[in-house]
Amino acid sequence: MFKIKTYNAISVKGLERFARERYEVGSDIGHPDAYILRSHKLQGEAVPTSLLAVARAGAGVNNIPVPEYGQRGIVVFNTPGANANAVKELVLAGMLLSARGILPGIAYAQSLASMSDAAAMHALLEKEKARFAGGELKGKTLGIVGLGAIGSMVADMALALGMKVLGYDPALSIDAAWRLSNAVQRMENLPTLLARSDYVSLHVPALEATRHLINADALTHARPGAVLLNFARESIVDPAAVLAALQAGKLGRYVCDFPEPGFAAEPKIIALPHIGASTEESEENCAVMAADQLIDYLENGHILNSVNYPALRMDRTPGATRITFANDNVAGVLGHVLSVLAEAKLNVIDMSNRSRDALAYNILDVATRPDDAAIEAIRGVEHVIRVRVL
Repeated sequence: MFKIKTYNAISVKGLERFARERYEVGSDIGHPDAYILRSHKLQGEAVPTSLLAVARAGAGVNNIPVPEYGQRGIVVFNTPGANANAVKELVLAGMLLSARGILPGIAYAQSLASMSDAAAMHALLEKEKARFAGGELKGKTLGIVGLGAIGSMVADMALALGMKVLGYDPALSIDAAWRLSNAVQRMENLPTLLARSDYVSLHVPALEATRHLINADALTHARPGAVLLNFARESIVDPAAVLAALQAGKLGRYVCDFPEPGFAAEPKIIALPHIGASTEESEENCAVMAADQLIDYLENGHILNSVNYPALRMDRTPGATRITFANDNVAGVLGHVLSVLAEAKLNVIDMSNRSRDALAYNILDVATRPDDAAIEAIRGVEHVIRVRVL
């Protein structure tokens, strides 16, 4: 029986994916095989020797020591795209709030709570409504930085609204390119996108390479009065540079999901309390996806949507025993393991291996179940990190 330790409040729909006859699930589990969590920070916590995998019910993994876990053979999963629709809809809300006088209009209407004369109120509102006039999104240009699961959905939404869409993503994957509408015009660099966009929406991960991607230098290229939207990660934007650009009139508005000190005093900033993925549907989707990925890894050794190991799956051979192992990505490791299996007279029926940066992962189906001595010999191969028998 596999043991799954939960952190945070995980959607019941996700937890129900773990069959009771094969899984023990709870927040107080000893010697867990896997964790499933949301925002709980694992940095600095003791790592159980039993831990095989961690699944983050969400896209960001800043709360997990990913490189350390990789070196221990612990596969870290996330759930890209599971919350994409929730974020996409909030981006639309952000664009509408910045385009029209919705928030100040609501505040003004609420300020009239003491009025009791309906005719007088209607007349006053008719007189004052021009103060809250805005513009339409149709016909405007939206620049999207990052064209992954969320960025491509935002692009489709904007096209449906009659907007012109520009895209910039130097790391665009083949799968993402297939998803992307051919109506999206790809830009070769960020300055060009900024110069041509009325709205700019950010959808890149928080990496060292993307830290303060939007900084003072980048904002010199922005179209005057442009609206910047950040529903990705706070570190992508330099808040001091944004404040300076707003005060200088270079930016028209900044709409984000990450309030910072000083934002509340700036009327051109609309800051929401990190609610991009906070919908019931999103939390359910993330939990289900995280659970399914853990189940497939624990039971079959398959890896999908890992942030530290390569994606790898292989159809199971009927009647065979599956061996998986993780190793440092150096030459000769697989060959050495195959030699161990040959010496143990274990016939390899099928195998697959793949690498990602400094780590590699392998799946082998063998005709007969290996004995403990053979598995210990594989564990003793230099650069092998972790071995499992399924």
